[in-house]
Amino acid sequence: MASLGLPTDVIATADGTRKLFNTWSYEDVEIKDISLQDYIQIRHHVYLPHTAGRFAQKRFRKAQVCNVLCITSDTRDQLWRGHNARSGVVRKNEWVKMLGTFVEIPFVGVPCPVVERLTNSLMMKGRNNGKKLMAVRIVKHAFEIIHLLTDQNPIQVLVDAIINTGPREDSTRIGSAGTVRRQAVDVSPLRRVNQAIALLTIGTRESAFRNNKTIAECLADELINAAKGSSNSYAIKKKDELERVAKSIHFRYCLWVCSALALVCDFNIPLVFYRQSLEIFSLVAGYTRSRSICRNFILWH
Repeated sequence: MASLGLPTDVIATADGTRKLFNTWSYEDVEIKDISLQDYIQIRHHVYLPHTAGRFAQKRFRKAQVCNVLCITSDTRDQLWRGHNARSGVVRKNEWVKMLGTFVEIPFVGVPCPVVERLTNSLMMKGRNNGKKLMAVRIVKHAFEIIHLLTDQNPIQVLVDAIINTGPREDSTRIGSAGTVRRQAVDVSPLRRVNQAIALLTIGTRESAFRNNKTIAECLADELINAAKGSSNSYAIKKKDELERVAKSIHFRYCLWVCSALALVCDFNIPLVFYRQSLEIFSLVAGYTRSRSICRNFILWH
């Protein structure tokens, strides 16, 4: 390896483990939210957040789960591959005979690294559009600042920030023509990750505009505050706002249904029936405040 003219720091880490920017390890990074483990990609280790756009060629390719078996020179003698296996990777519906047992490996492509998704989001919509090298340099400097301020792995800080800033509930428009209403809906894991990365980068750009701080410093501050769940983070404030709007829409719909039940039902039915039915309905809705308001509403009637 020394004859190749490689730097000494690269030769020192050439033991089969890859580190981001040859500095930050992926080994000790933990995804604490089980619903996002298949969408925050840290299992495929890369040196640089640059994959030449191969995940943009097909829709949802960035969300594919990494669950392939790679055959190395050490295990090649112990494995038997099918005739369709190419480049040392077991494809779909192929069987591998390993140490006397058969194991079926489902084919799912390697997903896009989460650090590259952050880097690509920094380029969007503005003067930085298309400047990938500058975006990579911003992320690298921001990670160094994060390590100096928190003494933590910057990849772990990024993962925690994405988990904390992804909204779990949102609102959407339902209906057509003149009958349109807002409805609260749950957010899928992939959209949670997409919105979290977008909110982090939008907050970074807005805080860096007309500011003495560099954009790398603003990105580091945004990630640190988001990882802590602090309200100083732009992404945390926007996430709370989205969830608050969705909760208010859900609450108004619950109150409207309870009022309709109270007005439509025959008032000759005992009052206990109203109280129990409305409390059961609001309990399904899952909001304590709606239960108390429904109880006060029926007692007032």
